Amino acid sequence: MKILINTPNLKELGGVASHYNGLKDYWTENVKYNTIGKRTLKSGSGIFWLPWDILKYIFRLLVYCPDLVLINPSLGKNALKRDFVFLNIARYLGFKVAIFIHGFNWDVAKNIDRNWVVRNLNKASLIIVLARVFRKELLMWGVRTPIELSTTKVDDKMLLGFNVYQRNGRIKNILYLARVEKAKGIYETLKTYELLKSIYPYLKLTIVGDGKELISVRKYVEDEKLTDVYIKGGLKGIDLIEEFRKADIYSSFSYGEGMPTAVLEAMAFGLPVFTRNVGGLIDFFENGKMGYITDSMDPKDFADAISSYIEDVKLTKATSLYNYEYARKHFMASFVAVSIEKQLKKVI
Repeated sequence: MKILINTPNLKELGGVASHYNGLKDYWTENVKYNTIGKRTLKSGSGIFWLPWDILKYIFRLLVYCPDLVLINPSLGKNALKRDFVFLNIARYLGFKVAIFIHGFNWDVAKNIDRNWVVRNLNKASLIIVLARVFRKELLMWGVRTPIELSTTKVDDKMLLGFNVYQRNGRIKNILYLARVEKAKGIYETLKTYELLKSIYPYLKLTIVGDGKELISVRKYVEDEKLTDVYIKGGLKGIDLIEEFRKADIYSSFSYGEGMPTAVLEAMAFGLPVFTRNVGGLIDFFENGKMGYITDSMDPKDFADAISSYIEDVKLTKATSLYNYEYARKHFMASFVAVSIEKQLKKVI
């Protein structure tokens, strides 16, 4: 089976680039990537690359002759406009197309021209989404194309040399790893930590990520006189892995998500996860076995949940082992790549 996958520049830090960068070593079929959009962080808008991308895309279709093309939009108006161009070119030339929708922006979904979206999505042979709630929404709009579920991934290589049995169940280091933005729950995380720190003075909070709230967060920590808060900025590679290894639990109080890769990575490193009912997490997260999941945005609720784990070493150790084994079974890149190939093979 020959598959041509449209991807952004794999050197970008975005979710789609990270996803396919992590999968590239694990495909078992004949998979080729076709880069579209801006090529560097300093090269301006990707729209300037579109004419060249279209010509290159047509050339690769005609030379490579894939059995199927996989395009990867988010549910945003501009992303869909561009990717529907690639969809229609491939269909006009007689190639089958699958669409993997990675981001699902509910604010955009409320105002977008649904007839236009549905008309184009129904030209595809398969649609892949990251959560059942996204599939349900598309079906309500009138999408008739088969819709399958997938997940983001954990690169198998991240866990090389990691031993989950070294986790002793004691909680000292809380890890926040996400964009440092209000919508990711950074301030709820800080307020939760503030509540916990007053009870457990030995706790520390590690914040990993870049974002527009970074300066404001530093000021908040200073103004509130929060101690033992370590703001690391954006990390990758061995530095990122080291923060997962040093952490004891993971907090993610995001307002909305698709399938947050960092949560899956935290589970793979045996971290109990404290999070919210958003995106694809709803489809698999087991409350009390994997950590804690809630609809609440109240820091006191988060603090109470984390406190119950701090007080129960046996529970924390059991959760660590359960999350590690669950992630190894369901989220590793080697598994996800083969799973996507099986889904695509059904429609060829």
